[in-house]
Amino acid sequence: MTITQTAAAAKKGAEADHQASLIVQGADATGIVAAVTTVLSRHDANIVSLDQYSDNPQGGAFFQRTVFTLPGLQAALPALRTDLDEHLAERFGMRYTLRDMSASKRVAIFASKSDHCLLDLLWRHRQGQLPVSIPMVISNHPDLAEEVRSFGIPFFHVPCQGADKSAAEAEHLRLLKDNVDFVVLARYMQILSGGFIEQAGVPIINIHHSFLPAFIGAGPYAKARQRGVKLVGATAHYVTEDLDEGPIIEQDVVRVTHAHTAADLTRRGADVERAVLSRAVLWHAEDRVIRDGNHTIVFA
Repeated sequence: MTITQTAAAAKKGAEADHQASLIVQGADATGIVAAVTTVLSRHDANIVSLDQYSDNPQGGAFFQRTVFTLPGLQAALPALRTDLDEHLAERFGMRYTLRDMSASKRVAIFASKSDHCLLDLLWRHRQGQLPVSIPMVISNHPDLAEEVRSFGIPFFHVPCQGADKSAAEAEHLRLLKDNVDFVVLARYMQILSGGFIEQAGVPIINIHHSFLPAFIGAGPYAKARQRGVKLVGATAHYVTEDLDEGPIIEQDVVRVTHAHTAADLTRRGADVERAVLSRAVLWHAEDRVIRDGNHTIVFA
């Protein structure tokens, strides 16, 4: 690396140390954007990006994501929040979240025996492509322990068998408590109870093939080939008590033909699952996804 490149990298790192995201949502009204920019300007913040969306300018819902830099960010946050409370929350009734982006979100990854989504996330994390920290991987099988630990990440085997999963979920909650900001199910082949989802208290992202619910159960790709499908896809969504019906974050598809075997469909499906899940995790980690009921606004 040249001296110029070193200086550029140092500058980029310093900027990341005082970069923050501001997420705003609520009823649309005239003056919201002006209020946000005025407050940030008053605190000498420099706006890096600003994305907004209104589903109906006449009394609809308003959403905005702003990224800004502010030297001495940590010290400035309390005063900035006080200003936002007065000029945004109280004046417009808006809800907002303000986050120091130098502190990476902590994610726990749940997996079973399939490794393609899990190892893809771990590799992207190691390459610096996912701005998260991964304090743990939890699995109901021990098969992937050595591969996970080769990335320097703790692996926890928590067996989960039979209809009564209360003991396993209690152990999951113990491991997660105060340790993570969200959870990713990287082909974790267990259904989470409503009680677990509520007590976990953090967003949970799941990935599944887009054949659901048409090809449920074992061997979905073989069933899909028998029906002559022409598209193989995947969906990443937030987990709710309604199985596979939570707010969708990202989807994608690839074309297949009659010549593809069930193994071909499985391979191509795994490729799509990896790409879709990694994008969903990235966007969530960067505060690009705003949930609105069972709907999402994604500033990708």
